[in-house]
Amino acid sequence: MPILLFCVYLQSKPYINRMNIESIRDYCLSLPATSEYFPFDESTLAFRVADKIFAMIDLEDTEWFVLKCDPDYAVELRESHPEITGAWHMNKKHWNQVNLYGLLSDELIQSLIRHSYDLVVKKLPKKTKQQWQIAND
Repeated sequence: MPILLFCVYLQSKPYINRMNIESIRDYCLSLPATSEYFPFDESTLAFRVADKIFAMIDLEDTEWFVLKCDPDYAVELRESHPEITGAWHMNKKHWNQVNLYGLLSDELIQSLIRHSYDLVVKKLPKKTKQQWQIAND
């Protein structure tokens, strides 16, 4: 079977371990000082640490998940994974959108969530980290 057809075949198959909105929500909320809210409308769920957003997903279209990302790493990810692109309606230098229906492993998606979370925590003032009881770097 040619590689292109094999890739199309794989993409059409559901994955037993594929992350979905529930597993993403559980993972995000397991991170210290994380909360969820709807900042823009009743369908855009955002996850924040110490009141700073690090991830978002539209509950009406859960194919795409938006994450903060280091600019250099964002370029690297976009070049190596067609499921990762610049986030729609966000600063594409700092935000990626991840297609959850692609071939990305759960481990990679979790590491991208953690990377996004860590970027936000890193920029929090020391006083805020203490107030929210977040460990320093």
